[in-house]
Amino acid sequence: MKTKYKCLSIQEFNSNEFSLVPIRFKDRFKIMQWRNEQIYHLRQSKTLTKQEQDGYFNTVVSSLFDHDKPEQILFSFLKNKECVGYGGLVHIDWCKKTAEISFILNTAFEKESFIDFWLIYLNLIEEVAFQQLQLSKIFVYSYELRPQLYRVMNLARYRKEKRIKKVKKINNDWIDVLIHSKNIQ
Repeated sequence: MKTKYKCLSIQEFNSNEFSLVPIRFKDRFKIMQWRNEQIYHLRQSKTLTKQEQDGYFNTVVSSLFDHDKPEQILFSFLKNKECVGYGGLVHIDWCKKTAEISFILNTAFEKESFIDFWLIYLNLIEEVAFQQLQLSKIFVYSYELRPQLYRVMNLARYRKEKRIKKVKKINNDWIDVLIHSKNIQ
């Protein structure tokens, strides 16, 4: 599988021991595991299988590298070269110059490193979005389930742009969506 995005002049983004690199095929099963463990806060409706994950990487992900304007740009998030999360820019609207931020952290780090890792990730993905791709706005779409995420949004100076009422039903309770955004400065 190719590992360079045609749309990026720089492929690796670094902050001390952390880096974003084009999503690595070898990380696919870790990513699947984290997605399955954290399905409650994702727009994923069922548990993923290894066969489905392989199919997704071999069709959807592999095709992203060759496009001038892909619908999404995905990265492995590394600490000391070890994958500890993944994410990227998804639902990219090249005409409006906007994109949604996606990020999932290794479940083992959720409790102790959530805020720190999210802040580092946001710093790196903003470099991709604003400096490399010249986007004008990026945003996070999240179910109102993770209070730590809203603290991160505040610390990273994202503004709460919108609340969408009763989007997902969990345990007979309707959950709202919050959208936090940042515009190029």
